[in-house]
Amino acid sequence: MRKRVQYGTIIFIVLAVTAFFLFFIPSFRIAYMPSFDKVANKDDIYRNGRIEQVYDTWGESVSEEEASSKSPAELSSKKGTVKIDQDLLDLGREVFYKETFGNEVFLTDIMGILDGPLSIWNIAKASFALKGKGTNNLQVELAQTITIDDKTFEKGEKIDTGLAVPKGGMMPIGMPLTVEKGRVKAGITCAACHARVDERNGKIVEGATNTNLNVGLLMALASNSAAYFTHTEKENIEKYVSSSSREIKTSDNKTAKLPDINTFEQEVDKTLISWPRGFFDATVDLTSNPTQVGDSFTFGDHPYSWSGMGMAGPFNGLTTLSNNVHAQGADALAQSHISKEMFEIDEEMYIGTILQNAANERFRYQPSSSKKPSSFFKDVDPNPQTPGVNELVKLPTFPRVTLAAPDGLIVSSPGYKVNEQNNAVSAYQNTLVPPKPERSVSDAVIKQGREVFQRAGCSSCHAGRFKTNNQIIPSKEIGTSPTRAKALASTEKIWDKASIYAPDTPVPVPNQPLRLQIPSNSFSKNDVKLGFAHNGSDGGYKVKGLAGVYWQAPYLHDGGVAVGPDEKKDIGIPGTLNKGINPDPYLSMKAMVDESLRQKVIDANQSSTKLKKLDIKGGGHSFWVDKRRGFTRAEQNALVEYVLQLDGEKD
Repeated sequence: MRKRVQYGTIIFIVLAVTAFFLFFIPSFRIAYMPSFDKVANKDDIYRNGRIEQVYDTWGESVSEEEASSKSPAELSSKKGTVKIDQDLLDLGREVFYKETFGNEVFLTDIMGILDGPLSIWNIAKASFALKGKGTNNLQVELAQTITIDDKTFEKGEKIDTGLAVPKGGMMPIGMPLTVEKGRVKAGITCAACHARVDERNGKIVEGATNTNLNVGLLMALASNSAAYFTHTEKENIEKYVSSSSREIKTSDNKTAKLPDINTFEQEVDKTLISWPRGFFDATVDLTSNPTQVGDSFTFGDHPYSWSGMGMAGPFNGLTTLSNNVHAQGADALAQSHISKEMFEIDEEMYIGTILQNAANERFRYQPSSSKKPSSFFKDVDPNPQTPGVNELVKLPTFPRVTLAAPDGLIVSSPGYKVNEQNNAVSAYQNTLVPPKPERSVSDAVIKQGREVFQRAGCSSCHAGRFKTNNQIIPSKEIGTSPTRAKALASTEKIWDKASIYAPDTPVPVPNQPLRLQIPSNSFSKNDVKLGFAHNGSDGGYKVKGLAGVYWQAPYLHDGGVAVGPDEKKDIGIPGTLNKGINPDPYLSMKAMVDESLRQKVIDANQSSTKLKKLDIKGGGHSFWVDKRRGFTRAEQNALVEYVLQLDGEKD
């Protein structure tokens, strides 16, 4: 009873303080970064753990001992060198938890993620209702009734958001809030997707995949989710034009009509709501092919992303991947300058479609204004010097795209240096070590599993300390659908040689900054062909490192290999995530190597029309360790237990 009164008092005080700030302070921001005592793998991160390099030069690691034999000129930022020290690592962790690069403007003012049934007040109410217990799936009441596709969500109904709140926390991680002139805006940071709460102890596992995050549903509930249409199956927006649609002037001063707001919104919502929990589509290819959110146990796991597109630049391409999520995945307007080449959509149509139903009237485009959409947007854009609303910097090759940035832009905040925040979060992620799973496994079983791993040939690809040969395998060879491997194929139309500004270049970028060419000695032309599906290639998939796979189920490039706690009925995405059941790491990994169990997973996935449209099958990677191949159940069990224990530190 006393605790209930205490929490009631806390809620009243917090709401009162919030109301005060809303009405009397014009602008403020709240972003949560946990103290180390709330982190499950605190003893394994950079303060007491892995620091194996003090400089990075285009992915070449330089240790403290090696640095002592080099001249200052060799380690200069003018050579592309990034110094890794405690300040950079501290900045990286802060960026991981707090930095949105301004994406709350797109998410809130344009997409309207808080202007539909999802209310910030109900999110706060749900967080406080936990009474300090913490959760990896914040359940939030809806503020109004809404029907999406064939499902009606009633007002007051609780939905699974997948937002994580640690024990003792008062707000979700990775979701900073900004208030400007009484309007509350929510942004998103790395931590929302790449950290989770271990519900056994309420602590945060930094770097682990948040397999609960219900991104598709959260965006479908937004009032203008059509702003995210480039990530869905809307290849031809002209078919959503009706007789009542409104006319605009295109780039060549011809007349065109914007798609019908309501019809287009419903169609985009229909696709978004079909995404499984823990999945996100980070590429703008007008194809809805979401992938499971990746982990951040990145050290030694280059090239990065499912296709290996993050291969060039600092930290072996990790900085390129980190940038891509914010520059491309969190701001659809950032691609407006290449919409004609990439999507065959006129720039005015592209911008007008995104802004015609913007949540905030300031950003809502009205054709009756007689302005072209681009002119209107320039007047309201918080960063008019670049396309999009995020804090972006044009690369020297802009508007063409390169290995350093598949959209020609780098997210960087004023007051920092170009790419400094991306480099910082890369350095920080490379220090993350997954905590050991709480599984009772003997040393003898682990030893046997290691032997099976070698005998079965797993180490031919998953080699060395990090269990990867750092190669990209053609999609046909791996046997997985090429749709995700081909997501960046259109970049070939506007491709240029990769170059970037020196790491010490300030933001805003001054006149005549030092421009550096990114070397290609760490990857080949064939890697580029496979990583970006250029030259008619079907693309490829990188050989994933296995550090921390215990924290990443479901498995495979399409995230389709999922088995829940009950091996007989919790099969595939329909039997796990779509029913609110988390995939079991052991049984899901077993399905990776057991052909009979995998076929059941594939059959379950293929039974879903929605999963078929998303091309989530769970097929491919047909390397079996089962009875048919001469392995006993004990050997299969030992292999799975061994793989689940891998952390990238000791074999």
